[in-house]
Amino acid sequence: MWYVYVIKSQNHSFFYIGSTGDLKRRLNEHNEGMSQSTKAYKPFILELYIALKTEKQARDLEKYFKTGSGKAILKKRFLQLPSK
Repeated sequence: MWYVYVIKSQNHSFFYIGSTGDLKRRLNEHNEGMSQSTKAYKPFILELYIALKTEKQARDLEKYFKTGSGKAILKKRFLQLPSK
């Protein structure tokens, strides 16, 4: 399985959307500061994940969720994302 996930910083108003084949490992990497784009905002909690059958499906959905309309769907249906 592949996963699209949303993590939320526990100390900042910051959400991150990503995809991975190993959700536990990837969350640990974010919390250990191994990701350049998220290390300033650690620690994180997992807010949402969606399991998909293929890497392509996961990457495509991740890409969509990072668009304006994708963020709007996430905010309206699943999360309380900060407004920017």
